[in-house]
Amino acid sequence: MAEIKRVVLTGGPCAGKTTALVRIIEHFNSLGFKVFTVPEVPTLYSLGGWNYLTPNRKLYFEGERAILETQLAFENHFQRMAEVCTKPVLIVCDRGTMDISAYMAPEEWEQITAIAGTNSTKLRDSYDAVLHLVSAADGAEQYYTTATNSTRYEKADEEGLRIARELDKKVIKAWTGHPHLRVINNHDDFEKKMNRVIREIAYVLGLPQRVTEERKYIVEITGELPETIDSDIVQTYLVSEPSAEVRLRRRSWSNGKVVNVHKTKKHTAPGEQIETERQVENALYESLLQQADPYRQTISKHRQSFIWKGQYFELDTYHGPLSGLVILETKGISDAENVKFPPFIRVVKDITGNKEYYNYNLALRK
Repeated sequence: MAEIKRVVLTGGPCAGKTTALVRIIEHFNSLGFKVFTVPEVPTLYSLGGWNYLTPNRKLYFEGERAILETQLAFENHFQRMAEVCTKPVLIVCDRGTMDISAYMAPEEWEQITAIAGTNSTKLRDSYDAVLHLVSAADGAEQYYTTATNSTRYEKADEEGLRIARELDKKVIKAWTGHPHLRVINNHDDFEKKMNRVIREIAYVLGLPQRVTEERKYIVEITGELPETIDSDIVQTYLVSEPSAEVRLRRRSWSNGKVVNVHKTKKHTAPGEQIETERQVENALYESLLQQADPYRQTISKHRQSFIWKGQYFELDTYHGPLSGLVILETKGISDAENVKFPPFIRVVKDITGNKEYYNYNLALRK
């Protein structure tokens, strides 16, 4: 059976998904992959006459139930086709099952998933990666339009922009807990956004990637943060060969969700590396801890994730031996772009590319 990877392409309104899908198909077909794309199911029902803004709650419920069941059926059918292919397969879902939950009350979502014989954890973990494209309504308002989607109900005015931003955050929250959730920033140059999508999928497929530096800063928090997604991270480095870095991470959220990820970075050529990661169960996590690198301490930190002006930030507050260190990080910002620092953050030092502040080196025992 061919190797199969399943990726969800999601995001808020007017985020660039349609263009991204075209680029994905062209790029990975040219590399020898068979690319299947699962259509956006809610749009099919909207075009058929169903409206998620209907005041009829029974009709609303049945519509959302139908969307979930159709999504699952589509994904299963494409999976079966992928299993008889002779070359590696990439299945790209134009939105995934968890997107549906962003438009529903939690109790209704639980009802619908129970009827379908599943739950949020099973649905979320059925994909290899989730790429969330930030809506143009957040940080790229000049490009926001509803003209390209006849089923979009929010208008291109201030209220419409506010609704679009809120939907963006709800969708990210719905996928929070997936070990490979990547938020793709807006850029002044739309091509950079599309290139980041291609790079993230190439990473999932295990293709060698050029090493890129994430923008990182030592900061102080000077004001109240906006709504954030909070998690606690415990990171242990394992004994490995000299050319590789092996990390074991446990990440937990306030809703009780816990994810363990085993990740390996291996340098293949100057400026290139291959990264592989896999989710591991608690028993294996505990067993792997026996391979902890004796020369490195465990890193513990609290992470607050949020979007500001179309850019996605992760704010890490370190505990234990590194207590007092606060690092702000954002991915996907090119060298020619400016970071849109929030007003509640004061930059103390730019540490982008400074190896002293790589987690791998911060873990070294003094």
